[in-house]
Amino acid sequence: MQILKGKNVLVTGCAGFLGSWLCKSLVEKGARVTGLSREYKPDSMIHEIKDQTTLIEGSVENLDLLLGIIHEHKIEFIYHLAAQALVGVASKDPVGTFKSNIEGTWNVLEAARVLGQSIDVPDRMLRGIIVASSDKAYGDQENLPYFEDAPMKGRFPYDVSKSCADLIAKSYYYSYKLPICITRCGNLFGAGDLNFSRIIPDTIIQSLNGKPVTIRSDGTPVRDYLYVKDAANAYAMLSERMWNDTGIYGEAFNISNQTPMSVLDVVQAVLKVTGRTDLAPVVLGTASREIDKQFLDATKIREVLGWKPEHDFESGLKETIEWYKHSLKSPVETASV
Repeated sequence: MQILKGKNVLVTGCAGFLGSWLCKSLVEKGARVTGLSREYKPDSMIHEIKDQTTLIEGSVENLDLLLGIIHEHKIEFIYHLAAQALVGVASKDPVGTFKSNIEGTWNVLEAARVLGQSIDVPDRMLRGIIVASSDKAYGDQENLPYFEDAPMKGRFPYDVSKSCADLIAKSYYYSYKLPICITRCGNLFGAGDLNFSRIIPDTIIQSLNGKPVTIRSDGTPVRDYLYVKDAANAYAMLSERMWNDTGIYGEAFNISNQTPMSVLDVVQAVLKVTGRTDLAPVVLGTASREIDKQFLDATKIREVLGWKPEHDFESGLKETIEWYKHSLKSPVETASV
């Protein structure tokens, strides 16, 4: 049975990397998707399904807009993905990042609260809200991998913005019984990622153009790298479970393939698949505020939902590289963005 078929869902940040993939997955499941994004860049994959969705331009910092969308479109489920997602940008513009990631989150949840959509409301229209947090919300911790009950210890602007959003979501669940779950992913990669400050798309583009990639860190930081299709599938599975199981409301779920890799390992894997292992990376070692090791345990989502990634790192990487080869008209110009 397709639980989401014919259901009215809202995806904030719908034109983003994960947002576009999630919208595609929801459309395939028969959901009626309303998307909200601050802007719709021409290269966003959301345009591939624009005729099958209702796309609205606007910001989650606008509470009145959110109230209107949820009411007018009879929204039954919200996937809150909208955020300023780049660590470097957060360091340069902390206030803008806090407004987007923290105020934006409380606005989404406040809109749901004002409309009376809590667990205690009989025949409630809104059946659930998934709030996208991040592994960065955990901050720097001694014990690895991170489990869901670890404290939120963000220190730097981006990390703090995710810690705060995560805690705000928990507050709205405990205080107002909103039907909320929280997701925490590591680094996502895949087709459609046009943020070339990230190591995987940057390495792919540079190698396709015969140039060595520049690594700002010393190459040793360890992270999770999850194929975006698997992340989108996890979101869809979680929302389907939330539809009829109130017992998981208030829970957080790590989403990971549990195969952490160093930056240098990731670069070498990309160069191997592109056949350019001759392009030795330029390691600057100048990056500051880098957490040395940060990766997640995903036992909970595997046991509760039965979710597991369908792609290992290499198979996801091969699909990703093929997309960059055939979908970008001018890789040299794009890489310079």
